[in-house]
Amino acid sequence: MDIETHKSDTDDTPRPTTPQDSSALSATSVVPPPVTAEEKRAARGATRPGDRIFLALSRGSGIFLLVIMAAIAVFLAYRASLAISKDDADFLTAFEWNTSLVPPKFGIAVLAFGTVVSSVIAMVIAVPIAVAIALFITHYAPRRMSGPVAYVIDLLAAVPSIVYGLWGALVLVPHMDGLFGWLDDYLGWTGVFSWDQGAPRSMLTVGILLAVMILPVITNVSREVFRQVPQMHEEAALALGATRWEVIRMAVIPFGRSGVISASMLGLGRALGETMAVATVLSPDFDIHASLLNPGGGTFAQNIASKFNEATEFGRDALIASGLVLFVITLLVNGAARMIIARRKEYSGANA
Repeated sequence: MDIETHKSDTDDTPRPTTPQDSSALSATSVVPPPVTAEEKRAARGATRPGDRIFLALSRGSGIFLLVIMAAIAVFLAYRASLAISKDDADFLTAFEWNTSLVPPKFGIAVLAFGTVVSSVIAMVIAVPIAVAIALFITHYAPRRMSGPVAYVIDLLAAVPSIVYGLWGALVLVPHMDGLFGWLDDYLGWTGVFSWDQGAPRSMLTVGILLAVMILPVITNVSREVFRQVPQMHEEAALALGATRWEVIRMAVIPFGRSGVISASMLGLGRALGETMAVATVLSPDFDIHASLLNPGGGTFAQNIASKFNEATEFGRDALIASGLVLFVITLLVNGAARMIIARRKEYSGANA
C-alpha cells in the first residue's frame, strides 16, 4: 500500500487541464505589470508645455530645412533648363564654354573631370594624414603636447579660403618644381606624371592645396570620435596582452570607422565646392590633360567664380546649370556616405 502511494505522489504524467485552471491562467496572464515611478514621471513629462514646444520647434526646423533644399533645387533646375534648351553643344560632353556665340556652345566635361580629380587627390593625401594626426593626439602624444597641437589644428580650420589661395599662389606654386621634376624622372613613363616644364599650376597643385585645406576638418572630427572610444574596450585589449597599435587596430579604429567616414565626407564637400583658392592657383583651360602635372583644367566652382561677373544673363543661366550638376554630385556623395555608414555601423564598437 505504501509503494502505491509513493508512486502516485511521484507520478510525472501530466493531468488534463480543467476549465477552472484555464480561467485562472487567463486571468493571471492579462494582469499588467505595476507602473513604476519613473514611468509615471515620463508620462507626465511627455505632456509638459516645454516638451511640446521643443518638439514643435525641432519638427519645424527639419521641415524648414527640407523646404530650403527644395527651393534651391527648383531654382537651379529652372534656370538651368533655360540655358540647356538653347545649348548647341552636348552639355555633358562638350569641351568648350562659349556662351556668347549664336547659338551658344558650352559643356561641363572638363569641369566635372577637374572637380572629381582634384577632390580625389585631396582625399588621398588628407585622409591618412588626418587620421594619423587624430590618433597621435588622442593615444600617443603626452597631455602637454596634445593640447597645443589640437589648438593649432583648430586654427587651421578657421583660416579663410582666400588666405589659402594666396599662400598657394605665392609659396606653394614656386616650390613645386622640385617635386614635379622628381615625379617626371621616376614616374613620367606612366603619362600621368609627365611634365613639360610648364608652370606648376596644375591639378596636382590644386589637389595638394585642397588637402591642406580639408586636413583640419577631418582631423578635428576624427579626434573627437576617437576620444569617445569606451575605456573598457582599450583596457580589455591591454589586459589580453595587446600592444598600443593592436589596441588602436582592434578597438579604436573599428569604433570610430563611421565617424572617420563622416569626417571624410565633410572634407570632400569642402573640396568639391572650393572656389577662391582653386581660382588663385589653377591656370584654367577647357581641355582634359592626361598628365596631372601640366597646367590646365578647371572645376565647377572656379569656373563660376571667374566668369560670373562678366557673364550676360544667358551666361549666368549657363553657370547656374553647371552649379546644378555640382549640387547633384554633392547630394550623391553624401547619399553614398550615408549608405556606407549604415552598412558598416553594425561593425562599430558603439554597438558592442
